[in-house]
Amino acid sequence: MTYTLPDVNFQPLMPMLFVLLGAIVSTIGAFNTKRIYVTWFNIAMLVCSGLAMTGLLGYGLWNRDLTAFSGGVRADNVALMIGGVIVIGSIMSLLVSLDTAWRARVSFPEFDAMLMYAIVGCLLIAFSGDLIVMLIGLEIMSLAGYVLATLQDSRRSEESGLKYFLLGSVGSAILIYGIAFLYGATGSFNYASIAGRVAEVLNPATVTDAANAANAVALAPNNLGILVAGALLILSGFAFKVALAPFHQWTPDVYSGAPTSISLFLSTVIKVAAFAGMLRIFNGALVDAPAWHSVLQWLIAITLIVGNMAAYFQTNFKRLMAYSAVAHTGFLAMCLLAQPSMGGPALVYYLLTYTLMSGVVFAIIAALQRNERGLNIGDMRGLFYRHPAYAVALAVCLASLAGLPPFAGFFGKYLAFQAAFQNGYQWLTVLAAITSVISLVYYLRPAMLMFMPDRTPAREYQYGQRPPTNATVALGVLGVILLGLIPSLWYNFAANPQIWRLLAGIGQ
Repeated sequence: MTYTLPDVNFQPLMPMLFVLLGAIVSTIGAFNTKRIYVTWFNIAMLVCSGLAMTGLLGYGLWNRDLTAFSGGVRADNVALMIGGVIVIGSIMSLLVSLDTAWRARVSFPEFDAMLMYAIVGCLLIAFSGDLIVMLIGLEIMSLAGYVLATLQDSRRSEESGLKYFLLGSVGSAILIYGIAFLYGATGSFNYASIAGRVAEVLNPATVTDAANAANAVALAPNNLGILVAGALLILSGFAFKVALAPFHQWTPDVYSGAPTSISLFLSTVIKVAAFAGMLRIFNGALVDAPAWHSVLQWLIAITLIVGNMAAYFQTNFKRLMAYSAVAHTGFLAMCLLAQPSMGGPALVYYLLTYTLMSGVVFAIIAALQRNERGLNIGDMRGLFYRHPAYAVALAVCLASLAGLPPFAGFFGKYLAFQAAFQNGYQWLTVLAAITSVISLVYYLRPAMLMFMPDRTPAREYQYGQRPPTNATVALGVLGVILLGLIPSLWYNFAANPQIWRLLAGIGQ
């Protein structure tokens, strides 16, 4: 009997191994150490992970398309770009938690451990080369996210976390059921193999192996139905994870009930990772599969309407940002409707800009709020006269979220609209433009209040010194402005057509 040794190549695993080291240290060695030291160690591990992706640690991953575990883990350029966005959002979350975890009553080692395990899962999704690795990463991310949402010792947090767990479990079950269907239709979990089998199912005449050609012709009608069912089930499962309507019900309660630093993490890092999985599957393995485009366009339309209209009526800032996240999910998902060479770069650019914009807003909310219930919109009145730097930073990011030039959000929405419009979804682009105009109202309302004098002197505000949060805000605003004025800083990396031709590993 012969045994085949597993294909273990540590180079493509290094970005995840650094984060895993931080998670293990937080789990085992942090109970006799102050949390601030553990958090800074984890931030250092995230920086090392980012450096490993860029090649500054002595070896480079860019343009090498390295794999491990027989293609189960794949460090291609798409994984490196999205992994970089995940690392940036994670560092922002940890920096903000340094100032706010004590107030949210989550300043203990389990917080950092769960956060780092969730990041490991997020990176696994981005670096996945098959459905099994993607599912493992998704479940690690989801389970850690459920725990993070309930860590705060309050009824609101426990209620929101339970809702997140129940609905998220349903979404995971549907996604796993879809994976089973997809395997039944194609006989493979590997993205590249699935893409090839999809072509055979859709056009059996392309099968070159004479021994399999007859079987392909005979099985094509049956496999097509299973393939479509699998694709739609997977789409529904991911719709829960990214908060596409009508699968978004958990979002406002979880974002408002969880500690604000966790709301930042869920709004940015978790969303980026879930879209990484959708990009791998729907712009890679299932790019030629039928039916899912038609369903996705209607989900996007419902999401744009529900997210923007619901946000219009919110008075609590955290709930407003929750529905804003739902609305931006619709804008982001428009990129998936286009061909990978156009939609892929647009999605990667938008994910980075959304992470920076949303991260800054949640960081400022965390700094200003008196408790974890968040701020009311009316509390923003006169902020410019109390804390001008926060007011200007928040105004910049709200304007960018609304899609106003010259900020990065404008170019992100432009790329998403262009991707959908040039691929035949003109009506959806028009709807997206209309809802984007509606968003101006609920984004600019708090922005205007900040620059109006506060006529209620009885209020007392104590902000204190928050260097980590201030650094997060400064770097985020700088990124939003630079990516708006010079979008090529990031977009040129993502727009290389060769990256997207090889997204599913075809042609290697």
